[in-house]
Amino acid sequence: MTVIVNSRRDVTLAAQRRVAFAGENVRLGPKAMAAMERARASFMDYIDGDPDSFVYGVTSWYGEGAKNRLSVAERKEYAKWAPHDWTGTMGERLPERVARAIVLSRLTNFVEGHAAISPKLARLVAAMLKEKRLPPVSVDMNGSAGEIIALGALFDPLSKVFVMQERDFGCLINGSPAASALVGDVALLAGPRLALAEQVFALSAEAFNAPMDAYDPVFDDWWGDPYEAAALKSLRRLLKGGNRTRRPYQAPVSYRILPRVLGQGRRVVAQAEEVAAISLSAVSDNPVWVMPCKRYPKGTALSNGGYHNAKAYPAIDNVAAMWADLCLVADRQTVKLHREDISLQGHLTMSGAPGFTTHMLRMVQVAYGEAARHAAQRTFLPGSGDFGQNDVTLPTFQAWDRERRAATAFEASLALLAASASQALATTGRKAPRALNGFLETVRQHFPPMDERKPRRMGEYAERLRRAFAARVLADAAAATPAAAGRKRRP
Repeated sequence: MTVIVNSRRDVTLAAQRRVAFAGENVRLGPKAMAAMERARASFMDYIDGDPDSFVYGVTSWYGEGAKNRLSVAERKEYAKWAPHDWTGTMGERLPERVARAIVLSRLTNFVEGHAAISPKLARLVAAMLKEKRLPPVSVDMNGSAGEIIALGALFDPLSKVFVMQERDFGCLINGSPAASALVGDVALLAGPRLALAEQVFALSAEAFNAPMDAYDPVFDDWWGDPYEAAALKSLRRLLKGGNRTRRPYQAPVSYRILPRVLGQGRRVVAQAEEVAAISLSAVSDNPVWVMPCKRYPKGTALSNGGYHNAKAYPAIDNVAAMWADLCLVADRQTVKLHREDISLQGHLTMSGAPGFTTHMLRMVQVAYGEAARHAAQRTFLPGSGDFGQNDVTLPTFQAWDRERRAATAFEASLALLAASASQALATTGRKAPRALNGFLETVRQHFPPMDERKPRRMGEYAERLRRAFAARVLADAAAATPAAAGRKRRP
C-alpha cells in the first residue's frame, strides 16, 4: 500500500506507523503538487521582483553571512552549492524506521507550499522511501541549532542527482522533521510496551496472591483520573478468574500502587502521542513562505524558530522517566516474590538446583534498574559552538537515545519479573487467570520454569525472553492504530 499526501494534515502518527514500521511508500497527491507549483511560482516572482530583499539562504548567505545580500547572478550560483562534508554520518546510525519517518515528516513543509521548494525535488524526496536503505544518519553527532547535520546527511545524495535552485537546499535541511519523527517513534513504541508491562505486573500480582482490594471499581470514580481508571479496569480484566484464596491482608506498596503508576504511564504515552501528532503536521521551515494574501499582497518570507521543537524532547524525557519508575516497581515485586516470609508460598517457591536458584535474577535486575535511571536523566537545552547565529542546540536526538536505553533496560527488567512470577506459579501448582494464559505460555516458551533436577544457565533464557518482549513491542507498534490524531488520547 501507499500513503497519499495531499496536505500537511495527512502526515499523521498513523501515517508514520505505516511508513516507518510497515514499510509503505508515499506518493504526493495532485492537490499537493498543484499547491507546490503555485507557491514556487509566487516565490520566484517575489525574489525576482525585489532583488534587494533579504531572504535567508536565498538572497543572502547562510549563518553569519545572513547580513550579506547576494546579487541575482550570485544568488543563482549560490543556490547550486551544497556542502558534502556532513559529520552526521559518524557513529551509530539511526534505525531505518526512524530515517523513513524523517523523510515522511520532511514532506510536511512542502505539500502546502510553505517551503516554496521545486516540485520535482519534493517528488524526489518522497521517492527516497522506495529505496531499501536510506543514507546513514548518526544517533550521536547531531549537535546543531535545528537539525541541519542530520538532515544534511540524509538528503545530501539528492544534490548529486538534482541541480539545486533558489531555496531548494535550504528546504531539505531546515525545519524540525527529525524531532517530529523521533517523538513519534517513542510514542508508537511506548503504548505497546506499556501494554506489555500491564500484563507482566498483573501476572506478578497473581503469583503473589495480592488482594484485589487495591483494584476495586470504587476507585475508578474516587480517584477522579481517567487514566488511572483505565489502568484499574485493565488490571481487573487481566486478573479476572484468578486464585480465589488470596492473602487476607494488604499487599506491599509495589502492588497496591500499580493502578496509579500505570495510570500515570498511560497519561505520559497520551502526551507523547499528542506532541507527535501536533509536530508531524506543523509547519517548521525557516524561512517560511507566505503566499500572497491581504496582509502580504506580494507574499513574504518570514525568518522564525520553527526548526526548534521545544515540545518533543520533554515528552521523550517523560517516557524515559516512566520506564525508570516502572523498573523500580518491577524490582520491588521481584524481591517480594523471592521473600518466602512475605510471599507465603513455601521454601521451594523460587528454588532450582543449588547455585541455580532464581534468586540470581534479582541481582541482575538491580543493574537494569540502575541503567534505566542513569539513562532517564532530564534533557536541558545545550549551547552550541557559536557558529555564526547558531547559539542554541536542539537536544532531541540525545533525548531519544536515552529513552531507547531506558526502554531496553525496562524490557529486560520485565523479563526478569515475568520469569519470577512464572516460577512462583509453577512451584505452587497454580494457573494464571484466563486473560493471562496465553501470555504465561509465551513466557515459558522462552524461560521454562526451573527444575532442581535439571540445572541450566538462566541468563541465556532471560535474554531470550527479553528479545521476545522487544520483538513483540515492535510488532504491536506496526500493527496498532495510534489513538492520537491531533486530539487528546482517550485512556
